[in-house]
Amino acid sequence: MTEEIKEKERAEELLIEQTFHELLEDYLATKHRKRMEIITKAFNFANQAHKGIRRRSGEPYIMHPLAVAKIVCNEIGLGSTSICAALLHDVVEDTEYTIEDIEDIFGSKIAQIVDGLTKISGGIFGNRASTQTENFKKLLLTMSDDIRVILIKMADRLHNMRTLGSMLPSKQYKIAGETLYIYAPLANRLGLYKIKTELENLSFRYEHPEKYKEIEDKLAASAPEREKVFTDFTAPIRAQLDKMGMKYRIMARVKSIYSIWNKMQTKHVPFDEIYDLLAVRIIFDPQDMEEELNDCFNIYVAITKIYKPHPDRLRDWISHPKSNGYQALHVTLMNNNGQWIEVQIRSERMNDIAEQGFAAHWKYKEGVGNEDEGELEKWLLTIKEILEDPQPDAMDFLDTIKLNLFASEIFVFTPKGEIKTMPQGSTALDFAFSLHTDIGSHCIGAKVNHKLVPLSHKLQSGDQVEVLTSKAQRVQAEWEQYVTTARARAKILFIVRKEMKATQKQGENMLTEFLASIEIPMDDSAIDKLVHLHKLHNREELFEAIGNKKIELGETDKNTLKAKQIKWKQLLKFPFVTNKENKEKEENESEEQVQQAAIDTHKIVKLTEEALRKQYIIADCCHPIPGDDVLGYMDDEGHLTIHKRQCPVATRLKSAQGNRIIATEWDTHKELSFLVTIYIKGIDCVGLLNDVTQVISRQLNVNMRKLTIETIDGIFEGRIQLYVHDADDVQVICNNLKQIKNIKQVTRVE
Repeated sequence: MTEEIKEKERAEELLIEQTFHELLEDYLATKHRKRMEIITKAFNFANQAHKGIRRRSGEPYIMHPLAVAKIVCNEIGLGSTSICAALLHDVVEDTEYTIEDIEDIFGSKIAQIVDGLTKISGGIFGNRASTQTENFKKLLLTMSDDIRVILIKMADRLHNMRTLGSMLPSKQYKIAGETLYIYAPLANRLGLYKIKTELENLSFRYEHPEKYKEIEDKLAASAPEREKVFTDFTAPIRAQLDKMGMKYRIMARVKSIYSIWNKMQTKHVPFDEIYDLLAVRIIFDPQDMEEELNDCFNIYVAITKIYKPHPDRLRDWISHPKSNGYQALHVTLMNNNGQWIEVQIRSERMNDIAEQGFAAHWKYKEGVGNEDEGELEKWLLTIKEILEDPQPDAMDFLDTIKLNLFASEIFVFTPKGEIKTMPQGSTALDFAFSLHTDIGSHCIGAKVNHKLVPLSHKLQSGDQVEVLTSKAQRVQAEWEQYVTTARARAKILFIVRKEMKATQKQGENMLTEFLASIEIPMDDSAIDKLVHLHKLHNREELFEAIGNKKIELGETDKNTLKAKQIKWKQLLKFPFVTNKENKEKEENESEEQVQQAAIDTHKIVKLTEEALRKQYIIADCCHPIPGDDVLGYMDDEGHLTIHKRQCPVATRLKSAQGNRIIATEWDTHKELSFLVTIYIKGIDCVGLLNDVTQVISRQLNVNMRKLTIETIDGIFEGRIQLYVHDADDVQVICNNLKQIKNIKQVTRVE
């Protein structure tokens, strides 16, 4: 047995050495200056520090830092400093070594990056972390010190997602949800498109394994047909580019599995109706960098002579790069079979930036200046402003940050012709706050293309915007509904809260004076009595209402307080009075109960008929039914709410409160009925409604609750609410309805 153990150790040492040599070979193939000694030194140090430690999968722990270092080198394109930091990123967190030790051996720059990575570690795969929201705040703050911290963190997250199979189901849901909610859009914002796509696909694969496999199989089955379309479509393009003497390569880009599923969900269409599965990428190598932009447009002109372009689908990211540095020309062409195909035209430099984001700038320019990183700096500044006044609620904070992470971009002009980049969906009020907080605070409207518009007017690319202000204007609470950018929302909430606190303080002073005038002490009992009298929720609402004169203190208040003044202690027993000590005890017990339930996540909760009736709550936001992929969320009071895994509310919960997620599966044996909605669409004809009701009520014997049908210009749309036992019933109903002549689309909707 001892010999077997020794043999295993020798095999592992050989694997570690082999993996390290692969890393060195990858590094030697890059254009970075070759600093082999320091990388070797970092590997030997990390290997010794992690000796004897294993990951949950059973492999030696050093394989994880090695894998992260390879991603940093090959997939993000960073150099020796980042590779060393990747190799060392878990040393301070998991061993006895300190940041001071790292600085003494490897210098201040590597130590600074490792320190940044250490500050944002834990929690995601450990038990010691604070909430994920706090982790995310720390992560964003470190970005402004050195962007390489977040880039290495992306590599770390990518490898953890690639090895997620060894984790418990509840951990998989939490980590996959957090990845989809935070890390994938963050990767997109940083220009790491390939990493963003893989993170989305991996998250989807663990959350919905059956649906992932189904789409994967359908993509594989349709691959030969796509290959033929690609070959036929690109043949005349290749001939023309050869004639022009271009040095180029043409690639097929297939839509990712997650993107396909996402489109099926949002558009309510089956796989067969996703028509943009294939896109074509032309990547060229300009002979002269000064001619790079001209070459892009020359290729565009050449291919639009071969195929007709879609008039509304030209995207010029050449003249106006995205804020993450992305540049390309996108044009949609119709092939000879009447199929629209998007073509992306990029140089090799643009392609590197598209795949590696900001890291690729360093590959082409030594010492990147402020001009090149201007958009990134603006974004980091916005985040820092939000962090200076974080939302009291964790979910609000994540949502505010996400407003900027997901946003596509538009270009608008100031009256003087200056271009401003704004997220798609931005309003006139967003634009005002983007110029300056004072301009936003006093905004009364705007002129868009010389026409007067309200604060809530949504801007379009190319609009010229003039902001109108008035010194008399003040920020209103409802303005939060008029904005979509994180910066504007954060500023509005900050100003509103600041004014609200001032009003509350004024109200508190007024109440103190009033109580003193009727000789009643200003204590909790008196305040709670008045809160109840005016049908409010808490003392803050009372103070605010008094401060802004919504409540005038007078005889009614005086009589209410005086009536029971002698029996003051009895008032403490009234239901509307808070017994603070008991409340705190209950909260502590509740939190312990939730934590204990969360610790028990290795058990998968069975959603039986009896349990559903007595213990669990079916979420109203997504209405899951047996057969859906679901998870449970344990609240403060120990109640378990069942959500679909793809439900937006569940995704937020997984990210901010992942320790409360419970793995669940159905076990109801068709004994309970659940309400679902089926959407149908097709060509209107006589007797169609009768055909639909015949299929549902007579053939399938299903009870309908509601049926609505609307016909416009010969096209009908309908929604049917009916009771089913599980997702299999829904599939049978949809399949039967599809058999009806003239029905073209049938799908379940929320």
